Amino acid sequence: MNIAVIGTGYVGTTTSVALAMNGHTVFAIDHDHEKVEKLNRSILPFYEDGMEEVLKNLVFKRKLSFTNNLNDCIDKCSILFITVGTPSLPDGLADLSFVEEVARKIGRFMNEYKVIVIKSTVPVGTGAKIKKMIENELNKRKLGITFDLISNPEFLREGKALHDALFPERIVIGCETERAQQSMKELYKDINTQVLFTTVIDAEMIKYASNAFLATKISFMNELSRFCEKIGADVTAVAKGIGMDSRIGPQFLQAGIGYGGSCFPKDVSALLALASKENTPLQIVQAASKINETQAEWFMEKVKKALRNLSEKRIAILGLTFKPQTDDIREAPSLKIIDYLIQNKAFITAYDPKGTEHVKKIYPDLCYTSTPLEAIKGADAVIIVTEWKEIMDIDWKNAINIVSSPFVFDGRNALDASTMKEFGYHYVGVGRQDS
Repeated sequence: MNIAVIGTGYVGTTTSVALAMNGHTVFAIDHDHEKVEKLNRSILPFYEDGMEEVLKNLVFKRKLSFTNNLNDCIDKCSILFITVGTPSLPDGLADLSFVEEVARKIGRFMNEYKVIVIKSTVPVGTGAKIKKMIENELNKRKLGITFDLISNPEFLREGKALHDALFPERIVIGCETERAQQSMKELYKDINTQVLFTTVIDAEMIKYASNAFLATKISFMNELSRFCEKIGADVTAVAKGIGMDSRIGPQFLQAGIGYGGSCFPKDVSALLALASKENTPLQIVQAASKINETQAEWFMEKVKKALRNLSEKRIAILGLTFKPQTDDIREAPSLKIIDYLIQNKAFITAYDPKGTEHVKKIYPDLCYTSTPLEAIKGADAVIIVTEWKEIMDIDWKNAINIVSSPFVFDGRNALDASTMKEFGYHYVGVGRQDS
């Protein structure tokens, strides 16, 4: 099948690569000429392990190409994916201006029946709105063209996005006609997974509900970690115990310094804003969001208390991205920690294998290093923010000889507490007995 993917951000590019790998001919469209030119040279605008080599092969075989010509792609493609961004507005709602712009252009350019798939994360009810916009554009042209509007939300994990696109746990498809359902069955016929066909509005809700639920699991454990410290329990043992219950499961039960990235914070805010607009507050989700907003500061108060004073102290931050295997720093806890340390007049050295250049644009005056050992040399305290392998693999036994003070604050509970203490460190985790 000839497929058009409109928008070449993280979701759009990953979707394009996966569809091309599954045998389709994909045309990815973006208005940014420089980005298109780079993608045609197999240069990704983001880091995703292993994807660049796959992209290079697909472009070489002409299974995937990038262009600015939307009109031409609409003409030769039967399925059109909308994968443009939906950033947060000041009130927390999702900005749909890019989605709406694409919808209008599709309505102006299409000359025959098309399947139009919204893969961008959009508020509940957007599908109906976009369908009406396309219909309005078609009515102006008086051509009597029909189309199907489908919601097919993405469930990609940054760092594992290509794997998730190729081997999804489930595919959710919201559509209204048998013709649309058959088109999507044909599109995904070679993917062996469970497929849920539902209404457009249900598919939109499934996406937001999934992310809100996972964010709530994280915040639940982070709130519990504060209580565990008060009563002398170890949140890592608690997480292991409750995760053995098949009704709960072990995933997303790791206490830490909060969630970040491009999905959870944005989608939780959008869901809360939409619920508020409908005068139906989601109190559990509100609590999860509030806990996440304060978790990094709560952790940093522990750092400040242990060191007594942060002014003029040399603090090493290990990890800047919101999670390993990505260069994404959007809503990363590291940014809150940097702000806290700057306000308390600390001297910061920072290391991250992929996110440094992005953070430099926000904090150009920090001291950035090319290795984790450079970052911790002479440090009065080390704060582990992101559990990159390069950081976990530090020779911590000998590293104690290059720090000024043996304080390690593990914001991800990534290191073994007893081992670190045996090495001579004052080790502080999240929600652990000795924190």
